[in-house]
Parts: sequence; C-alpha cells; structure tokens
Amino acid sequence: MTILTQDSIAPVSFAQSASDPDGFAAALGRSFREYGFAVVRDHGVDQTIIDRAVADTKAFFALPPETKRQYHQEGQGGARGYTPFGIEVAKGAKERDLKEFWHRGRDLPDGHRYARSMPDNVSVAEVDGFDASTKALYEALDTMGRVLLRAIARDLELEETWFDSTVDEGNSVLRLLHYPPIEGEPGGVRAGAHEDINVITLLLGAEEAGLQVKTRNGDWLPIQPPRDALVVNIGDMLQRLTNDVLPSTTHRVVNPSAERMKYPRYSTPFFLHFNPDFEIKTLPGCVSAERPDRYEQPITADAYLTERLREIGLM
Repeated sequence: MTILTQDSIAPVSFAQSASDPDGFAAALGRSFREYGFAVVRDHGVDQTIIDRAVADTKAFFALPPETKRQYHQEGQGGARGYTPFGIEVAKGAKERDLKEFWHRGRDLPDGHRYARSMPDNVSVAEVDGFDASTKALYEALDTMGRVLLRAIARDLELEETWFDSTVDEGNSVLRLLHYPPIEGEPGGVRAGAHEDINVITLLLGAEEAGLQVKTRNGDWLPIQPPRDALVVNIGDMLQRLTNDVLPSTTHRVVNPSAERMKYPRYSTPFFLHFNPDFEIKTLPGCVSAERPDRYEQPITADAYLTERLREIGLM
C-alpha cells in the first residue's frame, strides 16, 4: 500500500443543494460510490456554534484524569459521558486506540419509548456552558444530516423524504474526541483502521491532520478538509440498507510526524443513526440479477448497534 500525497475527493458546494438539488445529489452519489466519502464545502453550520463547542471540549479534556473519570458510565458501552483513554479498539486490531472521548446523544422526554436504548445525557459541572454548547452542535449537525439524507434519497431514486421518519428520533451521537500528544514510541495509532457503524457520519475539519481513507486500490488517501467543509461518509447501516451500492469505507487516524507529536488533536464526528426499532432491510431498488441481496436477513438498528459495540470493546 502507498500513501497518496494529494486529496483527490472533489468538494461539493452545499449551496448547490438549493439551486440544483438533482445535481447536488448526483455529485454526492458519485463521490460516495467511489470513495464512501464526500467533502461538502460551504456547509452553513454556524461557526460560532462550532467554536464554542470546540473550546468547551478542550476545556473538558484539560481537566484532571480523576475528574474526568467520574463521568465514565459503567455498563453503557460508552453511549453517554466519558470514555477514558485506551479503551476503544478497532475491530480485529490488537492495539487500543490512542484517544479519549465524550458522547452526547438525543434528549428524550420522560417515559419515551426509546429510553431503554438511549440513556440520559450526562451534565458536566466543571466547564460552564459545556452542556449548552455541545447540545447546540449536536442539533446543528443533526439538522444538516437530515438534509444530506434527502440528497442521498434523491440519488437512490427514492422519495426525497424517505429517510425523514427513519431518523427523526434516531440514536445519533456527537463524539468529542481528544487524541493527546504522543510521547516515545506508541504501541498503537490514534484510531485504527475501521468502518463506522451508523448511517452517515458528519465530520468537521480538525486542526491537526491524520485522517486517511482507503481507496479501491488499497492506497491510503489523506483527507484534510478546509475550515468551511464537512467530511461525510457512509456507515455500515446505510451500506447494508443499499446492498453495498453505497460503501462503508475503511478509514483511520494515523500518528503525526515527529515534529507534530507534541500537539493534541481534537475532532467532533457526528454519527447519525436510525431510530432504534427501524428495520434495516435491503432496498428493492438496490437488488438486481447482477447484484443479488447480500443481506437477506433484516435486523433492527438497535440490535445491529449492540452487535457492533461488542466487537470494538465498548460492550
């Protein structure tokens, strides 16, 4: 395998979604089919919301380890609150990832039917504004994700609103990631090669490089989006729903060069999920004589998520 030196994923302007929705959908679809990833520039997510959440994220991870650990929720598979450094491991990997993270999910009213699958969010006392700023970023990316799913529906020749009722109360998660500075010779990488479990992932640009996507040829393609861009990738659930028409592509976060090892890396991926009881069943339009159904047995989104969390060491 080689490391490609130039990002070859052509960005798509989000402004096109209003002026030429069919063209926007087609451009996204081409990028997803080729790479499993797309870069959306001019995304329109309020930069003030982003900056506040990132600042509060940095403040939280700067807290003492014993303070952060009090927010670790035992027995929840990392669904909410804090997951300490070195717990998550990529499926099939031997070394644990060099990261710690925080999960925020959807706020549900008391007695909601999804409460069993979607626990309450955890409030942070030490960082003023943390709860509000991370909720604002969650809601902004949740809204953007639904817009992108409408474009994906268009590309799949579905009704534009097809996904609306499948994700309106989805078990979506905002992950606040901290990759600490690296000292000496690490035994692993910041995030081992993996695919995402969910429907689509929305990723804002990180200050430090490291994200790489595996191409069809087995090469690694670095992705470093500009400040006003989102990286969007297909998750395993959407791959399964589309019978692999839209591929969930392997990606990783590699360790930095020697001169950048002293710098931390922060990232805020939003994992958009189906509603827990949604049945992932292959779309008829994605099955043909040339592409027989590879997933004949349907599975609920919640059962699929639980299965995968066990594989990566969170449950």
